Amino acid sequence: MPELPEVESVRRGLATHLLGRRITAVQTYGERVIRYAPHGLEPVVGGTVTAIGRRGKFLWFDFGRQALVAHLGMSGQFRLNCEELPHVRAHITFDDGTLLDFVDQRTFGYLAPDDYRADGEEKVPCRVCHIARDLLDPQCELPFLVQKTKAKRTQIKRVLLDQTVVSGIGNIYADEALFAAGIHPASFACDLTELQLTVLYCEAKAVLCRALEAGGTSFDALYVHVNGESGYFDRELRAYGRTGLPCLRCGAIMQRTVVAGRSSVFCPQCQVFNESEGTFGAGCGKI
Repeated sequence: MPELPEVESVRRGLATHLLGRRITAVQTYGERVIRYAPHGLEPVVGGTVTAIGRRGKFLWFDFGRQALVAHLGMSGQFRLNCEELPHVRAHITFDDGTLLDFVDQRTFGYLAPDDYRADGEEKVPCRVCHIARDLLDPQCELPFLVQKTKAKRTQIKRVLLDQTVVSGIGNIYADEALFAAGIHPASFACDLTELQLTVLYCEAKAVLCRALEAGGTSFDALYVHVNGESGYFDRELRAYGRTGLPCLRCGAIMQRTVVAGRSSVFCPQCQVFNESEGTFGAGCGKI
């Protein structure tokens, strides 16, 4: 699933080409893409794109009083000015002749016109209001996030994946951040110190920034930029996908476990899971 760096790369590509452009026509193929849009995409016809917004893994086209929310799901893509692409679920035409396709092989993504709701000084589509701020959001307050995380009586990997705590982090960047911070993915959040959690979120932000500079992580054709190019952060991954390979820090063999139903890769030497010292959930219960 595209995570924050991938979605932000898509947002930047869309903004480069679509700001100030007016939608003149829309066409959808199948009901899945508009399953949260009772009136289809017709309400956005005539709207002029004033901004492309994003929070976590959600992005939206801003038309002033209304938005078109997009979630890429597992394999959603926006592609500009292409012909005869497979798996096209929606086709949007703009006043300058630009053609925008929403492509989604696995059909978990969707598009939905939406109204806005105020979130402090920011306006956010109603469908996105339950999503927490992400680490690249200037209004994301690290001390508050640390306290919110420490109150969780569950595994830290599960907390990182919880989009109501901090958004934009999925399996790839959770593994990378935990490795960088030296924290086992099954450690309980309430057992970690405030310093450990602060380091973890600082490392997570650094990982997200590096991935964004690389255009995100592309393992296959299911994630590409709006012009069809791939991201190349996969070359820098130090934990995710490295099961059975030597740790790039200490040389130990990387291992795999399952946390929150998700595969998690860790180094048994650099990310020690110490039950005797309470890291295994003192006061929080055990797995």
